[in-house]
Amino acid sequence: MMQMGYAEKDWAGRPVIAIVNTWSDLNPCHAHFRQRAEDVKRGVLQAGGFPVELPALSLSETFVKPTTMLYRNLLALETEELLRSHPVDGAVLMGGCDKTTPGLIMGAISAGYPAIYLPAGPMLRGNWKGKVLGSGSDAWKYWDERRAGAISDRDWNDIECGIARSYGTCMTMGTASAMTAIAEAIGMTLPGASSIPAADSNHIRMSAECGRRAVEMVWADLTPSAILTRESFENAIVVAMAMGCSTNAVVHLIAMARRAGADISLDDFDRASRNTPVLANIRPSGERYLMEDFFYAGGLPALMERIRGRLHTAALTVNGRTLGENIAGAEVWNDDVIRDLDDPVYREGALAVLRGNLAPDGCVIKPSTCAARLLHHTGPALVFDDYPSMKAATDDEGLDVTADHVLVLRNAGPLGGPGMPEWGMLPLPKKLVKQGVRDMLRISDARMSGTSYGGCILHVAPESYVGGPLALLRSGDLVTVDVPARTIRMEVSDDELARRKAAWVQPPPRYERGYGWMFTRHVAQADRGCDFDFLESPFGAAVREPDIY
Repeated sequence: MMQMGYAEKDWAGRPVIAIVNTWSDLNPCHAHFRQRAEDVKRGVLQAGGFPVELPALSLSETFVKPTTMLYRNLLALETEELLRSHPVDGAVLMGGCDKTTPGLIMGAISAGYPAIYLPAGPMLRGNWKGKVLGSGSDAWKYWDERRAGAISDRDWNDIECGIARSYGTCMTMGTASAMTAIAEAIGMTLPGASSIPAADSNHIRMSAECGRRAVEMVWADLTPSAILTRESFENAIVVAMAMGCSTNAVVHLIAMARRAGADISLDDFDRASRNTPVLANIRPSGERYLMEDFFYAGGLPALMERIRGRLHTAALTVNGRTLGENIAGAEVWNDDVIRDLDDPVYREGALAVLRGNLAPDGCVIKPSTCAARLLHHTGPALVFDDYPSMKAATDDEGLDVTADHVLVLRNAGPLGGPGMPEWGMLPLPKKLVKQGVRDMLRISDARMSGTSYGGCILHVAPESYVGGPLALLRSGDLVTVDVPARTIRMEVSDDELARRKAAWVQPPPRYERGYGWMFTRHVAQADRGCDFDFLESPFGAAVREPDIY
């Protein structure tokens, strides 16, 4: 420490706070984290601690190939070992871009040190020709308009310039905002922290407060094991449904809960969905508003106060108070942005879990963004084994396809992708786009961006790459989906499926060495959260701190 210019009085007797920073030059969501780390340090010093910044894997959703999901567990592993291997007493976790929230929290759970999460915050709302643009959602919308010839290349360039006007995460209710809201709901952030826009000066103040609170948590020995219970994860599921959350929230919440030893499954999501309406009128589930508007309307504390009766309000949070104490008195300032329970955006929750002979371990759909006609549907499958062939076919205006077809992409799951890429919002066939079709049923073992929308059935488990039933589906087979009944099936006899199974040959391995090799041998299926089997363990099986001689 003296080599770096510090004197003993800088650190002696002070809690050492690790600032785990996921900043990088290729992560626009975290472009402000260089400065925010300095704000955290200021707070740590004010509270009598000693701050040390530790860089971690950035996981930029827009730049990492083939998908950040391939590396979520690597960030979790790195976070755990960063904290365990360095002489630190507590941590501030700086994340926000989709996989950084679960990755950092999963690692902190397993490390067991006092930790507080600092969300990056959503970017400012977009603008183009006087229209409000939402990241992701409007990109998909206007891309189809471009394919249909309704807008020009110049229009598209202007949309790209106007859709992302500041640093910060997607300002729609995509995966980033869903996961930071979940981090707050499970008690890992300061009250209201997840709603603050990245460019707002409140975000700077919140960052400094995270530093101060991290020091206090060390003195109080307030670790994740005291905060994260089954009740806190149940709170997160209810909040996610009321927010109109991303489908990705299912995979990440299950993974975080399993790290904490909480028995959370797909059934918990579906049960909450049946009883929790969507109250946040935020795109893509909502029609008009974005996260900036949500903050002005009162943010997550105000929404949670509206559903107080559905929450475990005695759950502890990182500020040492209960969830109920944190949200008491929170007010909604715009009833159209955060709706009343008797005037919801959508009567049931954002997600539904379907099961049947096509997905015996479950799959997920977001009915709040799906055309109503597709909630009960039977149509012939049009099956693709890889993304390039699917893309080529959907761009072919001579493709034999109707709006009643069910587009299917397989070999895109945790092992097949690999990493379960966000390919699940399959592009509509250009032929149908030009006819005015804007939604149809699509099925895959992939994920989709939380900013996506439409009749997309995702996370089919078990995936096709390991021989799940999706691998046995053929073009022309009828597929029946009944969302209210929570069923999905292919109209193929058991005897025929058995014959197809006997003839099925597993695709070749995706990796022969390196991290990919380890990933493909240890990752769980989507219904179990896609964590590594050797990282899943309850608090009681924690690895002890290394000896220092």
